Amino acid sequence: MRELQPTLSFDPALLLKAQGIKAAIFDVDGVLTDGRIYIGEAGEGFKAFCTLDGHGLKLLAQGGITPIVITGRDAPAVRRRMADLKIAHAVYGVHDKLAAAQQLMGQLGLGWHEMAAIGDDWPDLPLLVRAAFAAAPPQAHAEVKAAVHHVTRAESGYGAAREFCDLLLVAAGRYAELLHGHLVTLDDGSTSPRA
Repeated sequence: MRELQPTLSFDPALLLKAQGIKAAIFDVDGVLTDGRIYIGEAGEGFKAFCTLDGHGLKLLAQGGITPIVITGRDAPAVRRRMADLKIAHAVYGVHDKLAAAQQLMGQLGLGWHEMAAIGDDWPDLPLLVRAAFAAAPPQAHAEVKAAVHHVTRAESGYGAAREFCDLLLVAAGRYAELLHGHLVTLDDGSTSPRA
């Protein structure tokens, strides 16, 4: 088997800023999706999710960083996607994202100095300005991009969340281990063979 070396690299100052993160908050519309909302004739909503982002959320959890989803909209498609990804901490249809975040942080015993967040619009700003590390996709509102530490190269709904996850995992020193674990199994990054 050929040995793989990680090829991703981030600015060292950025990685220092992202160290010590224990949980990461994700917005949905405009981060995990491209921000567009499709509505059918019967009023049903449709959303498209990127598998790269989904796997990034799984890797984040495997790397010891708790993924949290806080979204202003409540949609069956979002609940289904979070269930498929086994996201244990998700809050849907919230107006006050800060209150929702603080409640979850209290349950998890975490402070803002251990939190990262990624968002794209003004409702995300209360989280982004408090988090120890904050990011936004390139399609985010100008005020949001001005408030964060990192603007992803990847677009919202097309790998922005994965880039954020990868950056946090590199900063935590877990990225290479998870990559090498995937050479054996995709289930949990362990080196034991699949049954």
